[in-house]
Amino acid sequence: MVQLAVRMPPKSTAAPWTRDEFEQRLRAKERFYHIHHPFHVRMNSGQLEREAVRGWVANRFYYQISIPVKDAAVMANCRDRDARRLWVQRIIDHDGSSGNEGGIEAWLQLGEAVGLTREALYDERHVLPGVRFAVDAYVNFARAASFEEAACSSLTELFAPTIHQKRLDNWPDAYPWIEAQGYNYFRKRLSEARRDVQHGLAVTLDHFTARHEQDYALNILQFKLDILWTMLDAMWMAYIADLPPFHSCPPAAGYGA
Repeated sequence: MVQLAVRMPPKSTAAPWTRDEFEQRLRAKERFYHIHHPFHVRMNSGQLEREAVRGWVANRFYYQISIPVKDAAVMANCRDRDARRLWVQRIIDHDGSSGNEGGIEAWLQLGEAVGLTREALYDERHVLPGVRFAVDAYVNFARAASFEEAACSSLTELFAPTIHQKRLDNWPDAYPWIEAQGYNYFRKRLSEARRDVQHGLAVTLDHFTARHEQDYALNILQFKLDILWTMLDAMWMAYIADLPPFHSCPPAAGYGA
């Protein structure tokens, strides 16, 4: 049996929170959302150099292309047909369908808008090891978790509309060099994230009803928040502190040395 990255707390004699109390505790996790990370604060206030913005876009693309893979794993662990019919929309939103190219295409347009090529995004040449490790940890969690556990981990979407709106409000003035088509992804996600969170929140509130289960759900959500925060830690090191991976390693010796 695969050991999840988040462990269930021991059973507790404490009374469970009411549904409203539990929801408020989930929402209170917003204080750990990556919108508060110093990298993101700088980015939203126009304090990043072009290369740092491009680095963020390239590294987040690895996250974007991993989301439908994650959601396919979530569905594979779901035995409820009605739940699958709702969850599959997330894959379509990212991968696209006939007449709607989806979020991955919109992110590719963002990449082009900041001066990256599609080839550079798809070949992952800019993806930092720390970002790759964090994103892969999230996908692996979804593969091993139950449907309800994975649904709970998606609840960072509770906070996503705020982060997308701030980008739409701030970036055109802060980064006038970014071409306008780059903002399509953020506009799309304003409505999609609100729709998705209704389902994920209902699953979480319905499933985690004992107090130790509710504590577990909060730990799962914190795990996902840790993933997003860790991604920005790696980007801060590379693009703000100017300490990219392996910066202190000696240069490679020549062949035959």
